[in-house]
Amino acid sequence: MKISGSFVEKVLTSFIREELSKSNYKKAILGLSGGLDSSVCAFLATKALGSKNVIALIMPYQKTFQQDVKDAQSVAKLLKIRSEIIDITPMVDAYFSKYPTENKIIKGNKMTRERMSILYDYSAREKALVLGTSNKTELLLGYGTIYGDTACALNPLGDLYKTQIRQLGQHLGVPEKILKKTPSAGFWPGQTDEGELGLSYKEADRILFMLVDQMVLKKEIIGSGFKKETVEKIISLIKKSEFKRKMPPIPKISARTIGHDFLYPYDWDK
Repeated sequence: MKISGSFVEKVLTSFIREELSKSNYKKAILGLSGGLDSSVCAFLATKALGSKNVIALIMPYQKTFQQDVKDAQSVAKLLKIRSEIIDITPMVDAYFSKYPTENKIIKGNKMTRERMSILYDYSAREKALVLGTSNKTELLLGYGTIYGDTACALNPLGDLYKTQIRQLGQHLGVPEKILKKTPSAGFWPGQTDEGELGLSYKEADRILFMLVDQMVLKKEIIGSGFKKETVEKIISLIKKSEFKRKMPPIPKISARTIGHDFLYPYDWDK
């Protein structure tokens, strides 16, 4: 699962430039959390577009994750990109003061969607496309909030596993402190990605690579030394989260659109 950092950098920076060009955009915007994925995305965007064309929004909730804010600021400063801190506490607390819940996941999802709402508002104001920061591990396991952190105009990191993102980060020069940081969605104090998933990214990536990229049978993966319950759990998570990886299905009513692309059924200029 090792990658060539220089090759991946070339592919992804070209991807960012080309996709923005197709949409007639020059600038990109992303949420910068101070974690590995968003930092790597910021580095790629800056290399692809130049520091003047990248905007980073840092969107903390309450005063709990001040170190993450400082880490995000340090990345923005290092890259010389424009950044802005927007405290989402007033918006989120206003909602839950009227519709209270003790469910931490519901609260976390609301925070994530609030951040994406702000990103899209800024994208319109700044004429900048939103870059996604979800990696392949998260997308396959459904570890993301639909219309929250999984929403974006384009996602440069979506075909890289978490462990590969770390390799790319090392190549790009992401600060060591961030490379070694424990992955967390920042939903609540002490929350970690691996704690919620119940397995390490290293183990999950190895199993996912065999299942998805190499198309190895379940029994063969178990036979290679992985625990049966771990492999079955990963398969279950992939199946349960399939709806998150698809556009909403649309039933076809009009005969003119059946069997054709919904947006472009024919060439109107002819």
